[in-house]
Amino acid sequence: MQAELKLEESYWPADRAPDLWETTLGDVLRDAARQVPDRIAFVEGNAATKATRRWSYRELLSAAERVAFALLKRFAPGDRVAVWSPNSAEWILLQHGASLAGLVLVTVNPAYLADEVRHVLRSARAAGIFFTAAYRNTDQRAIVDAIAPSLPHLREMICFDDWAQFCEAGDSPVELPRVQPTDMVQIQFTSGTTGFPKGACLHHRGLVNASRFASLRANFPEGGVWVSAMPLFHVGGCAGSQLGAFTRLGTFVMLTQFDAAFMLDLIAGERGNHIHAVPTMVIALMEHPSRPRLDLTSLKVIMSGGTPVPAPLVVKVMQTFDCRFTITFGQTELNGVICQTFPDDTPERQAETIGRPAPQMEVKIADPQTGATLPLGQTGEIWARGYQSMLGYFDMHEASKSTLREDGWLRTGDQARMDEHGYLRITGRLKDSIIRGGENIYPKEIEDVLWTHQAVAQVAVVGAPDSKWGEIVAAVVRFKDDIPKPTADDLHAFCRARLAAYKTPALWFFVDEFPATSSGKIQKYRLREQIAAGELVSEPRIVSQTAAPSVAKASIA
Repeated sequence: MQAELKLEESYWPADRAPDLWETTLGDVLRDAARQVPDRIAFVEGNAATKATRRWSYRELLSAAERVAFALLKRFAPGDRVAVWSPNSAEWILLQHGASLAGLVLVTVNPAYLADEVRHVLRSARAAGIFFTAAYRNTDQRAIVDAIAPSLPHLREMICFDDWAQFCEAGDSPVELPRVQPTDMVQIQFTSGTTGFPKGACLHHRGLVNASRFASLRANFPEGGVWVSAMPLFHVGGCAGSQLGAFTRLGTFVMLTQFDAAFMLDLIAGERGNHIHAVPTMVIALMEHPSRPRLDLTSLKVIMSGGTPVPAPLVVKVMQTFDCRFTITFGQTELNGVICQTFPDDTPERQAETIGRPAPQMEVKIADPQTGATLPLGQTGEIWARGYQSMLGYFDMHEASKSTLREDGWLRTGDQARMDEHGYLRITGRLKDSIIRGGENIYPKEIEDVLWTHQAVAQVAVVGAPDSKWGEIVAAVVRFKDDIPKPTADDLHAFCRARLAAYKTPALWFFVDEFPATSSGKIQKYRLREQIAAGELVSEPRIVSQTAAPSVAKASIA
């Protein structure tokens, strides 16, 4: 169990143990290749063909150096090079080659279309782009050809179909630059759940240590096997999972895309003892019919996060897989994880909190207007300060200033409260709050209630425009297939028995799927847009609703 302490306010001072590694992505790979050259470093699991490819640490370093040599024939250190592709071994090789060459990798969501890709490339002033010929019936080659004339900085366009030819230029070595831990290594664009993406500038020291600390807290063993289908354009995929394994001299098993059956097969076949998956993936693994037939006894810890993890899901997963659970909280602007539960935390803490701050990070719950540290147990905005903070948003000075203050505190935009032992409980997003008649309502509280209903498979609560109240509470629900579906009245009664009247959803929408990012996050802003535009039709209520209390009464209730 973790050492107990009693804080006097919602402030966690930085824990200076373990030490920071002053290193780069390239040096992590070099050190591993020197220590365990023949150990398998990387396994690519192709979800389409069910085939695997694998590299030892020696082979991975050699391949990455060859890519670095080829890159430096076309680019100079500091140039920004984009990658617009789903998960692949070539993506990983490009990432490490760019790191060794001193380039900045600009990660692009493969689901983006022409205008979105143009925005990323223009915003980052990318000098080159690597891309797949097609993705999910989108002709990416045609899009690149179409947008290139409007991008004056873009001079190199390489399709992964031509990867072997590109790498041939690396057969003749060139001198690699000296790269520093504080150098920019990637520009990652925010996932777009709350609006138009901005490019967060990340550095070697941040990505390496945030991943390493998350791995250590999860008790990932040295030389262990880490299985993940997290998308590589996301900080949880290209850093958290991959570097979490590499900093422990382990094996990183990557799926080209999420496939529940194939991921279960890989866990069993590769003897995976750690997986990283967002809640939607965990649910699919747990519900897949092949799971009971497989030997998954090697699996010791499931890591999840990226979006709030409902308390009932945590308990059910631990029971189903007979393993430990760790919840991570972080964001792109902080190079990854900043809070995390411990696998040996009590069931209550696992199910209800996002854990304690990671090593080397100061965290406080602040008044979002004044920045003042709030009393214990009071809801405010999570602010973080330390080595993990991004360098800023690329070429966006004002946006950087509003997020990253001069005193070093980074405003996350997430709401939480801290208890006397330093554990945080998420209550929502500042932009995710519903303000009904002047009363703040936090969607997560309502979602947690609905998650306990036996028929609910997935849920998102958002604010819907209302002429009287300004906003009212709307619940969007996906049901399980094998359980009778409740009516809107049934769910209203279920919530009303557990929540104050003003928190109980007034509108109910039943869907077969949610709009989501490639990393599995539900896009609540899209749900709000669909509701406002009438694209989602609310379910009728038969029982008349009880008159809602006034704001004053609701505050007392």
